[in-house]
Amino acid sequence: MERLAGKIMLSNGFGRVAIAVLAGAIGALALPPVGFFAAMFVSFTLLVWLIDGTTGGPNGGGWSRGWRTFLIGWLFGLGYFVAGLWWLGNALLLEADEFAWALPLAMLGLPACLAIFYGLATMLANLLWSDGWGRIAALSASFGLIEWLRSFVLSGFPWNAVGYGLMPVPLMMQTSNLVGIFGMSVIAVFLFSSPALIGTKKGLIPGLALAALMLAFHLGYGAYCLSLPPSDAAVATTVRIVQPSIDQSRKMLNEDRLEIFREHLRLSALPPQPGQKRPDLIVWPETSVPFILSQNPDALQDIANTLEDGQILLTGAVRMENAGAGQAPRYYNSVYAIDSQGQIIGATDKVHLVPFGEYVPFEDLLRHWGINNLVSLPGGFSAAASREAITLPSGQSLTSFICYEIIFPGEVPADIGNSAAIVNVTNDGWFGDTPGPYQHFQQARLRAVETGMPVIRAANTGISAVIDPVGRIVAGLDYGQVGIIDSTLGGHAAGVVTADMRQIHFWLLFLVLLVVSLFSRMGLMKRKN
Repeated sequence: MERLAGKIMLSNGFGRVAIAVLAGAIGALALPPVGFFAAMFVSFTLLVWLIDGTTGGPNGGGWSRGWRTFLIGWLFGLGYFVAGLWWLGNALLLEADEFAWALPLAMLGLPACLAIFYGLATMLANLLWSDGWGRIAALSASFGLIEWLRSFVLSGFPWNAVGYGLMPVPLMMQTSNLVGIFGMSVIAVFLFSSPALIGTKKGLIPGLALAALMLAFHLGYGAYCLSLPPSDAAVATTVRIVQPSIDQSRKMLNEDRLEIFREHLRLSALPPQPGQKRPDLIVWPETSVPFILSQNPDALQDIANTLEDGQILLTGAVRMENAGAGQAPRYYNSVYAIDSQGQIIGATDKVHLVPFGEYVPFEDLLRHWGINNLVSLPGGFSAAASREAITLPSGQSLTSFICYEIIFPGEVPADIGNSAAIVNVTNDGWFGDTPGPYQHFQQARLRAVETGMPVIRAANTGISAVIDPVGRIVAGLDYGQVGIIDSTLGGHAAGVVTADMRQIHFWLLFLVLLVVSLFSRMGLMKRKN
């Protein structure tokens, strides 16, 4: 290990660039659908050694050393995000004639921009770099801070935060209830970087001991949480999820809209699955209704004819709102609640829209440059001012997250505990059978664990599932399957901490490792002087 560490530290030129990019790409193997979390040990061990070789000594040229460290982190991030997000280009191929030119922007441009965050993480870590286990603490704290920033800077895109690599199965997901995904990113980087100490020896015993304690707590707490029974649901509710698996290219054809609508109705009317009661709640995916419901009373009547007395349909649909005389109407990506009389009894709109998919930032300027919406509505979608829960006639409320809103832990409302469940409707058909839908699904599972609430996930092409409050799949349909899921909704998990407490725990963890790395750095400089 010492010889290998030395070779990595002393590498230069193209070889050094290749090692940095490859290290990041190897780390992406820890993400779904592969989920090989051990790959991150290789990835971050190489990153530590590369930074060791870049920093040299504490008295080297500060700006030069900082820039070189930033470059290593950026190259690492480039490999990680290209390997983890290449599938985004698939959405552009659905209208290749118009959008093929943007493939390099999706597959390389976005990863290059996201890699800047990891460049900043390594540059910040460089400020407190030392020759012992303190440098592992510095890198962990820096990545935690940067992942937090990545969740909201420029509207935010915390997809594939490194903490997800440490949580491939429910046993390894439970600690996120205590520290959230940003705290998990701190823990993950510390654990995954710790083998680097074997190659450099300095701080080996205390560093590996702390890593072992972290891992033991992580697994032990996971086992403890999985052993606890969930609370009983206030109202026993049987849920049906409809997964029609409509190809996205077909959804974009006007002539197929009525047939697509009828396919949803057909699946909704199927008899209950063996051992299940008649569903009380039926959930359709995002934008399942291919026309404006408020302008189509026949569609509402068809829904009423399909639903049995007392059943409620939750469906994704586009909602139109008149903006006033002389102004273009506003469109919202919404979830409607419709009763068995065909009446709309509730609605909630998407708050966090997808840039360049549902709206164009700096629209006038970018349209002048030829960058247009991927959504064929005049003016794109409008964002809701706040997230509103839907209250059912039974008195239960459901909090809805539409599509990728589920990846933003900071957008979970403070009163989420008053809801019976989280509903996540999505259409991942844009991305085909690529890693994208599997990564999206994992993040939905983690929101269940963090909030201690069941998640009802309806996806057009998959992955649809009922997820229990500790992230286990109660029932599900894989990508590309056509069918229904009937399941009884359970209660909340026991002993869940609040979002505010998760934030406090994250910042305490961050500060502890920051102080450790500061003292290690001061000790190194004192020895050098």
